[in-house]
Amino acid sequence: MSYNQRRFIILVIIVSISGFSQGMLLPLISVIFEGDGVSSTLNGLNATGLYIGTLLISPFIEQPLRKYGYKPIIVFGGALVFTSLILFPFWKSVMFWFILRLLIGIGDHALHFATQTWITTSTASHKLGKAMSIYGLSFGIGFAVGPLFVPLIKISESFPFIVSSALCLVAWSLVFLLKNEKPETLAGDANQNSFSRYKLAVKYGWIAFLPPFVYGFLESSLNALFPVYALRKDFNLAYVSIILASFSIGAILMQFPLGALGDKIGRRKVIVSGLMVGSTFFFIGNFWENSEIFVAATFLLAGMSVGSMFSLGITYMTDLTPKELLPTGNLLCGIFFSLGSLSGPLLGGLYLEVFPDSGFLFVISVMLLIVAIVILFGKTKKLSI
Repeated sequence: MSYNQRRFIILVIIVSISGFSQGMLLPLISVIFEGDGVSSTLNGLNATGLYIGTLLISPFIEQPLRKYGYKPIIVFGGALVFTSLILFPFWKSVMFWFILRLLIGIGDHALHFATQTWITTSTASHKLGKAMSIYGLSFGIGFAVGPLFVPLIKISESFPFIVSSALCLVAWSLVFLLKNEKPETLAGDANQNSFSRYKLAVKYGWIAFLPPFVYGFLESSLNALFPVYALRKDFNLAYVSIILASFSIGAILMQFPLGALGDKIGRRKVIVSGLMVGSTFFFIGNFWENSEIFVAATFLLAGMSVGSMFSLGITYMTDLTPKELLPTGNLLCGIFFSLGSLSGPLLGGLYLEVFPDSGFLFVISVMLLIVAIVILFGKTKKLSI
C-alpha cells in the first residue's frame, strides 16, 4: 500500500468515527432530556449548539490551516471532540451540555475542514468523485450506526459517552502516523486578505455551495420536523424511524455510484438531475402522505437522488475553484451546510405553523426544484487566476 492510499484510509476512518459520534449524540441527548422532562423546545435549541459551534469557528480556521498544515488542525479538532465527549457524564446540565455540544461543533468542523481539504488537494481530478463519495459514504455509515448505540443507556447513562470517546481517541491517534502537509501557497489577489479569498471563491464556485446547503436543509428539517408532522398524521412512531432511516439508506446506496458518474459525465449534470428527480419523488409522496409504506419508499428513492449532495457539492467546487483557493472553498461548503442545517428547522417549522394541514413534503419538493433551476442556469467566473 502506498503512503497516499494509507493516508486516505486513515482520513476516512477519522471521518467515519466522527460521523458515528454525531449520529449517536443527537438522539442520545434527546432521549436523556426527554426522560428528565426537559421541554421539546429547549431540547431542540440545545441541539443547535453543534451548528453554532461550526459557524463560530469558520472565520478563524483557514489561516491556521495554511500556516501550520493539515495535521495540527486534525489533532486540535479530534482532541476537542474527545475531551468534550468524556466530560458529558461528569455534570448533567442543559447549559453545560449545550457548551459541550458547541465545542464538539468547533472540533468536528476543524476536523472535517482539514480532512476534506487534504483529500481534495491531494487527489487527481479524475479520481476525486470516487474519493469524495467514499469520504461521504464513511461519514454516512458512521452517522447511521451511531443511533444503534443509544440503547447502551440501559446499562448506564454514561456508557454511550465512554464508548464514543474511546472510539474517537483510537481514530484520532491514527493521525500521528501521517506526515504533515500544507495547502498550496496563495498568489495574486487571493493573497491579500480573508475577504478577498472569500470573494474570489464565491465568484468561481458559488453554484457548488448550494448542494451542501440543500443537504444541510434536508438533513435537519427531515430529522427535526418530519417526525412532528408524521405524528400529527397519526403515523406509528416505529414507522417514523423507519422512514427517516430509509432516506439515509438511499443516500448510502447511491453515494459511490453518483460520485463515479460525476467523474465521467460531469458533476453539474449529476447534481441537477439528482435534485430534479428528488423533487419529483417528494412531490409525488406529498399526495400519498397518509400511507406510511409509500412515504418510506418515497424517502428511500429521494435519498438515492439527493443524499449525495454534500460530497457532490465539494467535488464540484473543486472543479470550479483554483487549487490555492480550495481551503477557502471547503470552508464555504461547510458554512453553507451549517446555514442550511439552521434554516431547515426554522423555515420548515414556520411553514408548519402557518400551513399546519398542508403537505410538508411539498415545501421540500419546491425548494429542491428552485435550487436545481438556479444551478442549471447559473454562471460562474471561468477558472483562471
